[in-house]
Amino acid sequence: MFSVNPQMLEKALNLFYLHPLSFVSSFFLLIFLYKWLSTTSSKVQNLPPSPPKVPLFGHLPQLGTQPHRTLRSLSEQYGELMLLYLGKRPTLIVSSARVVKEIMKTHDVTFSNRAKLSINDKLIYNCKDVAACPYGEYWRQMKSIFMLQLLSNRRVKSFKNIREEETSLIVEKIQKNIGSVVNLSEMFATLTNDVICRVTFGRKYNDNQLRGVDFKWVITEFVELIGVFNVGDYIPWLGWVNRFNGLNARLEKCAKSFDLILEEIITEHSDVLKKYSDSETEFEAKDFVDVLLQFQKENSTGFALDRESIKGLIMDVFAAGTDTTYTVLEWAMGEVLRNPSVMLELQREVRTIAGDKENITEEDLEKMKYLKAVIKESLRLHPPLPLLVPRESTQDVKINGYDIPAKTLVFINAWVVQRDPEIWDEPEEFRPERFMNSSMEFKQQDLELIPFGGGRRICPGMLFATVSNELVLANLMHKFNWRLPDGVKPETMDMSESTGVTVHMKNPLLAVATPHL
Repeated sequence: MFSVNPQMLEKALNLFYLHPLSFVSSFFLLIFLYKWLSTTSSKVQNLPPSPPKVPLFGHLPQLGTQPHRTLRSLSEQYGELMLLYLGKRPTLIVSSARVVKEIMKTHDVTFSNRAKLSINDKLIYNCKDVAACPYGEYWRQMKSIFMLQLLSNRRVKSFKNIREEETSLIVEKIQKNIGSVVNLSEMFATLTNDVICRVTFGRKYNDNQLRGVDFKWVITEFVELIGVFNVGDYIPWLGWVNRFNGLNARLEKCAKSFDLILEEIITEHSDVLKKYSDSETEFEAKDFVDVLLQFQKENSTGFALDRESIKGLIMDVFAAGTDTTYTVLEWAMGEVLRNPSVMLELQREVRTIAGDKENITEEDLEKMKYLKAVIKESLRLHPPLPLLVPRESTQDVKINGYDIPAKTLVFINAWVVQRDPEIWDEPEEFRPERFMNSSMEFKQQDLELIPFGGGRRICPGMLFATVSNELVLANLMHKFNWRLPDGVKPETMDMSESTGVTVHMKNPLLAVATPHL
């Protein structure tokens, strides 16, 4: 506690009456000096190295259109742990497996939070999902539902018929275009959307209008907007530009349209569930919406799953299960096409194991070691989200001797970690053989292969995505021989990257199929 000297107070009041402007100016100057001194005295002293930045904008102008590549160049100069400022937000850039282990394992709880981003708030019901919601009890409950109810091994296997049927359809499409150039990127995108629709809703909606809304447009727009960089999240005083560049209008339209569709579908499923309840007939869940509604009705864990939470979980399935899944297929097939020796070895393995079977089934995949190596190597060279989903520290912590303040954004450059020459031989080369005699898995302890992230925030859909990609690639190798279009040679094939959070091939993947006799 402190006491007030009456004489000092009287002098101060006299000063105020005689010189009010000087008094006010001095008063605010003292407040400023107090705040500056207090923050300086408590300010973190040993911050990670940081490049020179631009006033107000920080390091944002330096990131370019492909930040994962720009950040590699900066990390080569400033180190494996680097501090940038995206506008006013302190941002940690991690570029080595050793530091990844500190973030995702040693201090996993501290770095398990998600930064609050306005786009996620608007599109995903104020982040009432798993991927974007803050770390805490709600997130734990929602992740538990995701892992136990939607994406457990048993549940993933229960949808094998859907994956096999949709894979057969893409094979049929290619057979109708034998000898012609086919757009594999487009086919892969349609395939993954159809699989996710059937698994989630029980049917495909790509060619349907629900409540006057084009379903295909909504999904495409949603996935694109999730990856948009919103300058207002980093430079708040520039947030007004979204009213003029159309972003706010797009967000509002997409969120409203998606909500109308989800309301229609959830209502349809609810009506079916109610009929079963009224007739006392045992209800069998056929898709994710069924599972979630049944879980909501039974409330066996005591966690109340409201309607917005159900919608948030569904949106996570589409955000993570469509765009990124078909990107993996696109890059894997692209690498196989430009590496003929890999294609021959993969075809040899697949055809030997398949024998006279018409189609590859998921039971066959377990025996295909080289196929799994091809998928792993593709994910190593081309992680769909090169910078993963950003994390945020919840408290002050020391990493590598540096002080990292609470509320620091964290980007892990998986693209760089998975090309580290200290870990990988010939890291820029596509060599599936490196995984043939390796026990390295996506959940391995050393965190050198992290396309799905790691720690508490690892992608819960990893198993679903992997088995889907393996099944498609195996069937394409089993049924067809492949070549590049006329005039394109493996060594001149365009493998440049698109811009955006999810990195696709810049140009559609084109190829020519001939039947395997």
